[in-house]
Amino acid sequence: MVEGQEKPNRRLALAAGLTMVAITAVQFVAARFSLREHLTSADITSLRFSGAALAFMPIVWRTGLAKMKTLGWQRAVVLALLAGFPYPLIINTGLTYAPASHAAAICPASIVFFSFLFSHIVFRDAVSSLRVFGIMAIIGGLALFALPGNGDVGGAWRGDILFAGSGIMFSTYAILIRLWSVDAVTATAAVIFLSCLPVPLVHVLAPTGLGAASAGEIGVQLAIQGLLAGAAAIFLYSYAVRQLGPQIASLFMPCIPIATTLTGMMVLEEIPTPMQLIAIAIMIAGMAMPALRKT
Repeated sequence: MVEGQEKPNRRLALAAGLTMVAITAVQFVAARFSLREHLTSADITSLRFSGAALAFMPIVWRTGLAKMKTLGWQRAVVLALLAGFPYPLIINTGLTYAPASHAAAICPASIVFFSFLFSHIVFRDAVSSLRVFGIMAIIGGLALFALPGNGDVGGAWRGDILFAGSGIMFSTYAILIRLWSVDAVTATAAVIFLSCLPVPLVHVLAPTGLGAASAGEIGVQLAIQGLLAGAAAIFLYSYAVRQLGPQIASLFMPCIPIATTLTGMMVLEEIPTPMQLIAIAIMIAGMAMPALRKT
């Protein structure tokens, strides 16, 4: 534990992490549905941060900008560049090259690996052999999860590189949250409001389908992408990082392809292949291993 950090509330942090996983799964399926209809990747990214700003406006109104000023604008900009507007935009761009299954597997895998690596380098966190084996199983399962779609799209490696890059970005964000001892509300507010600044420019330069979409479709995406994924999920993950540390908090990430697969089966009627089911079992085993030893 970092000196001066509050005593971890592991039960609340676990609930926060699992809720973040559920929100991310719903967000992924909802985004995929609207991308098939009218909205573009830029639209969904813009709605994500516009809705999140609406959710955090009352909080900032009550607390003022004092905490964000204490954080400092330079640090706030760094956090926003890592977990703000560029982060989902890079993932959405990757989806133009590679199948969604690659994103659902490679993004969490890279977050797990780089959070583990960076945390060990920066904080010299003790690492048990059981945890190392568990993380290796998680990464192996995630890699296996992506294999069935490897030949579906030509040039998928371009998307895979972008997905891995987004994992490095989010891992660095988690490390800085802990290193700078930033509370979850301050970090989330900084990311959200600074990410709203490029929204008008994006809609001038990028294609949009907002004019063809119904008010209901826009409202649903505003709530799911903005209020839930854009605000609540970032806050919950930031809280889990502060309570558990980047290494342990990153272990929630492999739950995302599992939850997304199950949600996709129910909503989109997408049935995983036998290879993907085996990969899910490997990931579950990998996640259970570190939990067998108290940290």
